[in-house]
Amino acid sequence: MSLPASRSEAIIERLHSLHPKLIDLSLGRMRECLAKLGHPERRLPPVIHVAGTNGKGSTCAFLRAIAEAAGLRVHVYTSPHLVRFHERIRLAGTLVSEEALSDALEHVERVNGGEPITVFEITTSVAFHLFATVPADLLVLEVGLGGRFDATNVVDAPVATAITSISMDHMDFLGDTLAKIAFEKAGIIKPGVPCATGAQADEAMDVIAQAAAAQGAPLLARGRDWDVVRQPDGAHLWRDGAGVVALPRLGLPGAHQADNAGIAIAALRAWNPPWLGTEAIAEGVARAEWPGRMQRLTGRLAAQLPAGWELWLDGGHNAGGGLALGAHLADAFADRPAHILVGMKGGKQAPEFLASIAPHATTLWAVAEPGQHLAMPVEAIVAASGGAARPGGTVEQALAALPKEGPPARVLICGSLYLAGEVLKLDAA
Repeated sequence: MSLPASRSEAIIERLHSLHPKLIDLSLGRMRECLAKLGHPERRLPPVIHVAGTNGKGSTCAFLRAIAEAAGLRVHVYTSPHLVRFHERIRLAGTLVSEEALSDALEHVERVNGGEPITVFEITTSVAFHLFATVPADLLVLEVGLGGRFDATNVVDAPVATAITSISMDHMDFLGDTLAKIAFEKAGIIKPGVPCATGAQADEAMDVIAQAAAAQGAPLLARGRDWDVVRQPDGAHLWRDGAGVVALPRLGLPGAHQADNAGIAIAALRAWNPPWLGTEAIAEGVARAEWPGRMQRLTGRLAAQLPAGWELWLDGGHNAGGGLALGAHLADAFADRPAHILVGMKGGKQAPEFLASIAPHATTLWAVAEPGQHLAMPVEAIVAASGGAARPGGTVEQALAALPKEGPPARVLICGSLYLAGEVLKLDAA
């Protein structure tokens, strides 16, 4: 029996029915709504704006953790959520309360007066309204989709911008080449505002560099202006023109997270606020956390596995995410058998994603959860794998079917942030 919807869930559902178009990239509707609200986007604390294909949320997590290690109050806006919408809005360090979210949703809906607007635009307006109301020292602002016409791109003067790894994704909205996608992401670069970016394909890097030059924005690129190098013990060394910073083992697992941590540090050091010191940087990168990104599960699902086994969850879902997962499987997971359960969203790059992880799988299973948004059918995932994946049914059915003989193994569930949300619910049940 499902629980009755909360007040905020009921409002959001009503907004979906009134404004059924999920994505309509434009800034006009957003600016009109914000004007009616008294321009909260002009009354924000310092903003760091983050775009990219993969690693946006992790970079935001590192930014938040470093600032909080320095004693700051940090607002954060991210998407999508995994379990509850409230995860998208963090006010001065705390997830928005049900009462505050519901009141703000009703207020913005009333002020908008029924004018056409997408749900992401109206909820982003809600976030700006709340961020302008609650005092804080920093706002970490994640782009929803693209950058140039994303609803978050109404902040005219952030203190820094950041562009994480760019790969092929959302081609129906952003373009069918890496250069076109990079052009949309680089739309967050503002005149004179420093932009930090990590490892990029040459095609994407060229576009970002051209956009930064056109805006007179200092560009801080990995390998040229800064770098972060992993040490044999798992720690890291950060280097830029100002010197070297010793970093401990990162709070987020995966070799790719060094790039995301480095982007966060580069953006902060380019802004160079008085509170930023090497101790806050080191403490922050060590304690960063981000659910659904190479997260070890220890709840009800994990208890269904034999003693000594490990259960991991990652929301990686596109070609770039598959490459990062494949590298992690080849490195940190190479010492044990690895059983991989994949559930994807329809329309995603399933063949490319699966090609990166399948070579590292002891067994590969296709899964779909009943509540998973736009889940790709199990049969379609099997076909996209070239027959390498076995039909697993639901996550629990696949876990029960895993071969249990032999040494302790690891199980990785991946392929979709929507699947990750369903798995977190199951593990906590």
